[in-house]
Amino acid sequence: MTTGVVNEAWVKDVWGKIVAKVERTSKRIGDSFPYASVNGTYYSESNDWWTNGFWPGLLWLIYKENEHADFRNIAVSVENQMDETLLGYEKLHHDVGFMWSLTSVAQYKLLGTEASKIRGLMAASHLAGRFNLKGQFIRAWNGENQQGWAIIDCLLNLPLLYWASETTNDPRFRHIAVAHADTVLREFIRPDGSSHHIVCFDPETGERIEARGGQGYSQDSAWARGTSWALYGMVLSYKYTGHQRYLDAAKRVAHFYIANMPADAAPYWDFRAPVEPETAFDTSAAACAATGLLEISRAVPESEAYIYSEAAKRILLVLTEQYVSWGEDEEGILTMATANFPKRAYVNVPIIYGDYYYAEAIAKLRGRTELFW
Repeated sequence: MTTGVVNEAWVKDVWGKIVAKVERTSKRIGDSFPYASVNGTYYSESNDWWTNGFWPGLLWLIYKENEHADFRNIAVSVENQMDETLLGYEKLHHDVGFMWSLTSVAQYKLLGTEASKIRGLMAASHLAGRFNLKGQFIRAWNGENQQGWAIIDCLLNLPLLYWASETTNDPRFRHIAVAHADTVLREFIRPDGSSHHIVCFDPETGERIEARGGQGYSQDSAWARGTSWALYGMVLSYKYTGHQRYLDAAKRVAHFYIANMPADAAPYWDFRAPVEPETAFDTSAAACAATGLLEISRAVPESEAYIYSEAAKRILLVLTEQYVSWGEDEEGILTMATANFPKRAYVNVPIIYGDYYYAEAIAKLRGRTELFW
């Protein structure tokens, strides 16, 4: 049962605790690549891992408010280390948006760093190069026989393309982003607002072959984080294009999320998975949904904005009262996230993107309007 009230004082207090915790943990994490917390300590991935933008993104999020020099230096160092992956090419995939929107685009927006702009445009060019003209989709991973695979997560990579179009005054990047977003509308998001994780196309003809459960429970289930990707991704596409169909889709997904989220708990990892003793939660899905709901509330008429803003506040209140760790025995902020339940990979532990989305949502409650996406 939640007891607090989300008001200005509450938001100020939570933001202060986020800043204080990151100030402490940054001294140990430094310019590494934190992904998931194991026994209270963030495990560092290699410099090509898809989540590598979220830690510097969190640092830049706070830096915009206080210009903390140590945060800036760490974020810059992380970005510089990722050059090996960017220039090496072979390990690049569709998640270059996650990786370079929150590093290079963020630094360019905040500091005007020309080298960061170039990195962002290089990453956007790679993402555009993964576009399959026949199927009108962006290829996801580099695995064998996965040339025709697209996944719902890619909606959060599209802002890199929109940004590249605006930065270069060249619509090519935006055309690709819109084409992919339209494919997601047609092939991924169901009428009830739930979505597939993976849809497979014939890479030669573009014909749809099948949907796959991926990180969800089954082909017909509703993976919680996939729902959040769809919700936030669609409203971001609306933000850049003004196309009403994207806002309508974001609202449809939001209604599905709101209708299925527990009143006083984080969502299970899949809304349609059987609830068993070992069923995992995923607070990262809740945090991503919250920041997406706040974005929807800014895009709709004032008469309906409260539907989305109040749902976001309820989620953030539950997360803060039940799933946040401010203590020194845990480096993660948001506990009980799940990376990949079918593979039993990092189940019910802090994961860096959960921390980022939670902090981004709180920043929005403080009035933040400028996004790195």
